[in-house]
Amino acid sequence: MPRRWYRRGMIALLLLAQLQLAPPPSSATGASGSIDPVAATRAYLDQLPADDKAKSDAYFEGGYWLSLWSFLWTAGVFLLLLGTGWSARMRDRAERMTRFAALQTLLYWVQFLAVTTLLFLPLSIYKDWLREHQYGLSNLTFAAWLGEEAKGLGISLIIGSLTMVVLYAIVRRLPRTWWIWGAAASIALLAFAVLIGPVFITPIFNSPKRLQDQRVVAPILSLARANGIPAGEVWEIDASKQSKRVSANVSGLLGTMRITLNDNLLARASLPEIEAVMGHEMGHYVLDHIYKGLLEIGLVIAVGFALLSTLFERFRARNPRWGVRDVADPAGLPLAALLFFAYLFAMTPVINSIIRSNEYEADMFGLNAARQPDGFAQAALHLSEYRKLEPGPLEEIVFFDHPSGHTRIFAAMRWKAEHPETWSR
Repeated sequence: MPRRWYRRGMIALLLLAQLQLAPPPSSATGASGSIDPVAATRAYLDQLPADDKAKSDAYFEGGYWLSLWSFLWTAGVFLLLLGTGWSARMRDRAERMTRFAALQTLLYWVQFLAVTTLLFLPLSIYKDWLREHQYGLSNLTFAAWLGEEAKGLGISLIIGSLTMVVLYAIVRRLPRTWWIWGAAASIALLAFAVLIGPVFITPIFNSPKRLQDQRVVAPILSLARANGIPAGEVWEIDASKQSKRVSANVSGLLGTMRITLNDNLLARASLPEIEAVMGHEMGHYVLDHIYKGLLEIGLVIAVGFALLSTLFERFRARNPRWGVRDVADPAGLPLAALLFFAYLFAMTPVINSIIRSNEYEADMFGLNAARQPDGFAQAALHLSEYRKLEPGPLEEIVFFDHPSGHTRIFAAMRWKAEHPETWSR
């Protein structure tokens, strides 16, 4: 046999082996005639080496403090802009350049974005590059990371400009009810961002392509058709360009909606794991979680705008040295942003619970659709590389925007215990 054909055959065998699920722990097989979900869950959790678990816990728990320091840093930046008069001077500069209010808002935003990007840069370097490398999760060199940040800055310049111009136009024209219409406009702009995301935003950072491997594509499309999803293609994204994380997602809106898996998942997961993950993502589609999420987060935004309309004038009036005239003055953006982000920070448990409940619904849909409880459990172990596997109940409520690995594996083992027909797989 020619050597090249031998190599190709070995590669094919390796790929085929990769698509096979690792044997489940003995307590999860049903060999004894029953499955105890608690014992089966414990057996799966114990498969993660102690060193890996400690590393994952340290990474995730460090994120709790990082969230606090990020909020304090953000508050410090906004107070600096107000207290030094920088924000008022940026407004004055914009007003000298044009007499049109919309253009003044735009010019102020350009200055604001440039200044805050520089002031946030040290924190961003630590949080998004250095720390990710410390825990072995990033594949980006520092130069490549800066390139990604520059792309994000460009997007913020365009979308942020549109957002600021629209919101401040509403505030000027509707001084009494601006918070209602501003919240409605924010939700509409958020929906627009979701709509264009897969088609225009994602390709700026990655290269999505249709997945060609029929061993993976065929069962996924079959699963989609069985659940009423009119899918004719499966998308793959080269996430390994940036990260080592395995993931998949449903993104887009209306005609741009896509179910996508990343190449890390393809390289490291078995076919049952991939089916379990894609079943979860299809759950988001079938259960209309994008629309539901927009409504739920929209309510959070509306409450935040109502509080902002109440508190803004009180803080402004007590601090005349800031040089902020009223809520329609772009120089007040740091104050408005500080109040709104403080509200969102306080609402973290609520926002996380909203997202987590949708994720759990998708988990249960995926288990019923793909019928791969062991694949789902193995996938949860992969996610433990950057999510704490076994948090306490209150810890999960406050800090987790997805169900924990323990919650997910227990749900899978409970489902498996109640479906003996899957034990022989």
